[in-house]
Amino acid sequence: MTDATFILVDGEPREMIAVLDRGLMYGDGVFRTIRLEAGRAVWWPDHLAKLAADCARLGLACPAPELWAADLQRLCAQAQNGVIKLMVTRGVGSRGYRPPQAARPSRIALLAPLPEWPASLWQTGVTVRLCELRLGRQPRLAGVKHLNRLENVLARAEWDDPGIHEGLLLSEEGHVISGVSSNLFLYRAGELLTPRLDDCGVAGVARGRVLQAAIARGVTVREQDLTLDDVLAAEAVWLTNSLIRVWRVARLGDRVWPQTGMDSVMREFVHG
Repeated sequence: MTDATFILVDGEPREMIAVLDRGLMYGDGVFRTIRLEAGRAVWWPDHLAKLAADCARLGLACPAPELWAADLQRLCAQAQNGVIKLMVTRGVGSRGYRPPQAARPSRIALLAPLPEWPASLWQTGVTVRLCELRLGRQPRLAGVKHLNRLENVLARAEWDDPGIHEGLLLSEEGHVISGVSSNLFLYRAGELLTPRLDDCGVAGVARGRVLQAAIARGVTVREQDLTLDDVLAAEAVWLTNSLIRVWRVARLGDRVWPQTGMDSVMREFVHG
């Protein structure tokens, strides 16, 4: 059984893929996670562009926009609100790492319920922890939301406490990269800072929207290497992704952040 309420594989309602699909065998593919709200796929043009860009990074043929549009229409007919996940794999191939010469990509779209987060989280802020797992360096995959997410799986398995809402991930070099399922922003001395993602991590759509909105508003934005000390010294810290949009971080260990005037500005960046 699955928590998904509706699944399409290559445009047809079914829950199975071939055992030899390279997405299953090797994580050979990419995906997007999208918020469905009032019957609309939020930020769809951004997600479509990112999906195509990530496919290109892996040398995958991205399905045509009209195919995704047809899938979305069928998913949105099932519910007004939820989570849409889109996946592209390299398709079925023979055993072995070598990509097939004439692969036919698999296109998967599913709809699941939206997680139930307390409405008070924005006011109270969220509590995060530092994960023990360190992200490996791989510039060829940096920024790509590929299907091999074992590092994130192992990091998320580190805690069971429902009072911990997210974990921070560092690189092997000790740089803060992101949350387990979110991107990170800091505010310090009038500047908005976010980690560089040249060596590892995922460049999320919400992150991109915040960067664009901040620049348009004249806020100084820097993508740079950040340490845990930088996080602890920040005046404010936020997490972003396409489902939560933006969460204010209230606590990391003994460090507590109060609400600031920038909190509402960050919400405008994401919701605007």
